[in-house]
Amino acid sequence: MPREEINTAQFYGLGIAPNLLNRLEELGFKHPTPIQHKAIPIAISGEDVIGIAQTGTGKTLAFSLPMIQQISAKKKTGLILLPTRELAVQVEETLRKVAGGLGLRTAILIGGTAMNPQIKQLRAKPHIIVATPGRLIDHMEQRFANLSNVGVLVLDEADRMLDMGFAPQLKRILSTIPADRQTMLFSATMPPEIAAIAKTYMKSPLRVEVAPAGSVAEKVDQEVYIVPKNDKTALLERLLIEYKGTVLVFTRTKHGASKLARSLRTINIGVAEIHSNRSQNQRQDALKGFSNGRYRVLVATDIAARGIDVKNIELVVNYDLPDHTEDYVHRIGRTGRAGSTGKAISFAVPEQKRDIKQIERLIRKSLNVKTPEGELVQQSQEFKDARPESSGRGRQGGRQSGYPPRKGGQNRNNRERRPYQPKNERT
Repeated sequence: MPREEINTAQFYGLGIAPNLLNRLEELGFKHPTPIQHKAIPIAISGEDVIGIAQTGTGKTLAFSLPMIQQISAKKKTGLILLPTRELAVQVEETLRKVAGGLGLRTAILIGGTAMNPQIKQLRAKPHIIVATPGRLIDHMEQRFANLSNVGVLVLDEADRMLDMGFAPQLKRILSTIPADRQTMLFSATMPPEIAAIAKTYMKSPLRVEVAPAGSVAEKVDQEVYIVPKNDKTALLERLLIEYKGTVLVFTRTKHGASKLARSLRTINIGVAEIHSNRSQNQRQDALKGFSNGRYRVLVATDIAARGIDVKNIELVVNYDLPDHTEDYVHRIGRTGRAGSTGKAISFAVPEQKRDIKQIERLIRKSLNVKTPEGELVQQSQEFKDARPESSGRGRQGGRQSGYPPRKGGQNRNNRERRPYQPKNERT
């Protein structure tokens, strides 16, 4: 069955209460996405759910509607944990749109903002708390947040939370919440660590999956340019002339994001940046300005890979390949959303052929690899059958791949491919 045909069902018949159905109709939601169609009936019945779906598939409504209905019936509190401030803001906004007219109150607890307004929200006894793990624990330690009445828990983007080093905080929070609760876990991938959480903290969860782990939107056209590091900015500037719409650019580090944004401003490109060195107000201004057209280009680190919900992004550029191969899927998932077409272009230095191959294995698809001039690289059989090297990517690796060694050898490569340091990007 073609994927488009799955979306013909109505929200009616999924077990959603009439007042919520009326609210969905008022908001213009007519057809559930595949993850919503599969997860909502199970979650509304009170069962624990594990939802595996790529980004941009409508997971927020898939857990929000059942949570709203369950806490209304049980007179319990709902708790939603997310990895980044941006995701938390977007989820809370969706909840207020859906539940605000029904008299349900929400509280949002995130870093980078003042504690006092959040304390005021908690004292108003919210029905649903949306939080990042670190800030929630801050409120718990000061005894402003009481989780003893939580009856429904959602862990959204659970794999990303673990990637960012939140496992200790999650364990602490989960040990505080009553065991007699419903738990919904949503994730784009299902690594062993997620399976361990499900086994320890969930009750016979039912798993729903609408796309294999590592899958990308079908209508996203993907290309890779092999380009020397010093030529990346010039290539990006050329692409910004070719593509006239909104462009989301991912860099590996926050310093790289700032440097690139400054460079683009010198040629009068409307650009904003979002990374952990920006205040929460600056990050929200960047997202809002990118969404309403004030900024044509948004330069971001992986902190935004799953935190940007902007429609009609024409092009996603991986200025730097991600340190974690899985993040490639989340990055390019910002375009081609909800069945629309999109474009994703990645820059790779000559030494990164191995990384390209790892991405191809993950998405189970060959990528078009081009020169900076746009000429398709004739991939040799040796490249197609290449196996990951067991050692570093120094001078020897350069000769084996057919490219001359770069000045500085192994040490330079190490500087370009520093180990991932998630603590610098935590919320």
